[in-house]
Amino acid sequence: MIRRKFIKRCGVLGTGFMSPAGMQSISALFRARSHGHELQADIVITGGGLGGCAAALAACRNGASVIMTEATGWIGGQSTQQAVPPDEHAWIESFGRTKSYAAYRTGVRNYYKKHYPLSRSAMEDDYLNPGNGAVSRISHEPAVSVAVLQSMLAPAIHKGRLNILLHTEPVEAFTGRDRIEAVRCYNSEQGSIIMHGKLFIDATEEGDLLALSGTAYAIGAESRRTTGEPHAPDEADPGNIQALTYCFAIDHLEGEDHTIERPAMYDFWKNYIPPVTPPWPGPLLSLQYSHPRTLAPKALAFIPSGSTSAAPVTDNLNLWLYRRIIDRNNFLPGTFKSDITLVNWPQNDFMLGNITDVPVAVREQNLYKAKQLSLSLLYWLQTEVPRPDGKQGWKGLRLRKDITDTADGLAKYPYIRESRRILAEYTIREQDISRKEREKVTGNSGNNLLAKPFPDSVGIGYYHLDLHPGTGGDNYIDMASVPFQIPLGALIPRCMENLIPGCKNIGTTHISNGSYRLHPVEWSVGEAAGALCAYSLSKGIEPRKIRNSEKILKEFQLSLTNQGIELEWPARS
Repeated sequence: MIRRKFIKRCGVLGTGFMSPAGMQSISALFRARSHGHELQADIVITGGGLGGCAAALAACRNGASVIMTEATGWIGGQSTQQAVPPDEHAWIESFGRTKSYAAYRTGVRNYYKKHYPLSRSAMEDDYLNPGNGAVSRISHEPAVSVAVLQSMLAPAIHKGRLNILLHTEPVEAFTGRDRIEAVRCYNSEQGSIIMHGKLFIDATEEGDLLALSGTAYAIGAESRRTTGEPHAPDEADPGNIQALTYCFAIDHLEGEDHTIERPAMYDFWKNYIPPVTPPWPGPLLSLQYSHPRTLAPKALAFIPSGSTSAAPVTDNLNLWLYRRIIDRNNFLPGTFKSDITLVNWPQNDFMLGNITDVPVAVREQNLYKAKQLSLSLLYWLQTEVPRPDGKQGWKGLRLRKDITDTADGLAKYPYIRESRRILAEYTIREQDISRKEREKVTGNSGNNLLAKPFPDSVGIGYYHLDLHPGTGGDNYIDMASVPFQIPLGALIPRCMENLIPGCKNIGTTHISNGSYRLHPVEWSVGEAAGALCAYSLSKGIEPRKIRNSEKILKEFQLSLTNQGIELEWPARS
C-alpha cells in the first residue's frame, strides 16, 4: 500500500516542503522530487471513476488539455473496478441524466449487440438489459463498461488532449496561497511523476486530494446542531462511515463442485452479528436482514438458476436475480453455461472498521477483513445456505475471477459509499431533498414535488436517501427523497481556489450523501466539474467567481444546457 502524505491545513502559505523565507523555489523542489518525470496539462484529474471520466470528457470537449490518473488498471469506478451495476432512477431512459450519460448507456447496449451472439428478441430490444437484474435497466459486465468508456474517451486521446495514467495515484500535493501548484503521483512502472496543472479535480474514491492538499473537508456524521438534519446524531462522529463492500461475480454450474477453500476468518464471520441499533435480526451470513425502511427483520431468498431451469421469482427477493449481470436467455444457446450474478448484498457489507483517515496498518487490516467477509459469504452459499429442497449449499456456485479480472475473484477495489467531502460554499442537507421535509416546507405532496431549488444548478439527479449501516453502530437510514439539483456551490471549496471535487466528495453531509453517491449523479457531478474548469480557463475567471457573478453564472449554465446537461427537472408522471 502506498503511503500518502496528508497535509491537514488550509489557507496557509506553503506545505512544509518550502521554508517560509522561500529559500528553495517551488520549481526547484519539483525537479528535486520528480527525478525527471514531469507532466503538464490545463487540468489534472486524480481518479478515473465515473466522475473522473465524465470530467475528462467535458473538459476535453470544451478545449482543455487533461491528465487523468487511476489507481487501478480499469477506469470506470463503481461500474468497473468496484463491479456495481448502475443504480438509477425510474425515468433514466428519457430524462434526468446528461446527454453523455445517455450515450454511455446506449454504448453498453450497442456493445452487446455488436460483439455478442444475442437472441433475436434481445437484438431487437431497444431497451436491452443484458442481465435483467432487478436493480438496473442496464445490468452488465464490468469489462463492457471499461470498453465503452475507453471508446468515449478515445477521440480526446487521439487529439492529444487527454493522457490517462493507470496504476497511478496521488501521494503528495504542493500548495501555496490556497492553490495547488502540483501533485506528485506514484506510478507502478515509472515511479514518481509530478503533475502540473492550472486546475485540479479530485475524483478519487475517498477524496484523497482533499487530504493531501490541506483542503478543508468533513468525514463521517455531522451533528444535528451543525446541520439541523432530523436524522443526524446529537454529537458528530467522524468515524461513522457507511459500510464498504468487496463485490464479486458468480455463476452456477449444476452438478459440479466449485467450493472454494474455507476462508481463514470463516468461523468469525459465520457467527458475526452486526453491533447496530436497532439490532440486526441475527448473524450477518443468513437470509435475514433489517428492512432498510422499517428496520424490522426481513427474509430473503437465494435460489440460483440450474442447467435447465431459470432462477425463480419468489415472495421474498431472490438475491440471485437482484444484481444479475448476465441473463443467459438474452444470448444464443450455449453462449453462457449459466446466468452470472453480482454479489453486493447486505451480507457482505463490511461494518467493522474504516479505511479512510486511519493508519496504514489499520486500513490494510480492515481491507483484509472485508475480503474475508465476501469470501466467507461465498463459502457459506456453497456449503450452508438453506435450499428449498431442504438441503444446504449450492456447490456449483463458481467464483468468476475473469469478470473482475483479479487473482482472488473479488473486485479490484472496494465499493466505497462515502468519501471525504469538501467544506463547500453550500452544503446540501437532508432537509433540502427529503420528501417529508419538502412536504412540510411546500405544503405539496404530489408526484411533481421537487427538492430545494438552486439558482446555481449545474445538473440534476435522483435517488432515495439510502445510507447503509455504518461503522459507528447505525442501522440503515433509508427514506424517500425527491428529484434534486446539483448546486454549483457544492462544488466550490471554502478555502482552495483551484481544486474542484468530481464525484461523491462534493459538499454533502453524511445523510445527504446517501442520495448523491450513485452512478448517474456521480457522472453529472464529474461532467459539471470538467465543464466548470474548462470554462474557467477559457474565460480567465476563477471557478468561485463564476458562481458568485450572476451574469457569468447564467452564461456558464447556458453553455451546460447547450451540451445536453439538464439543470431543471421536467414534469413527471
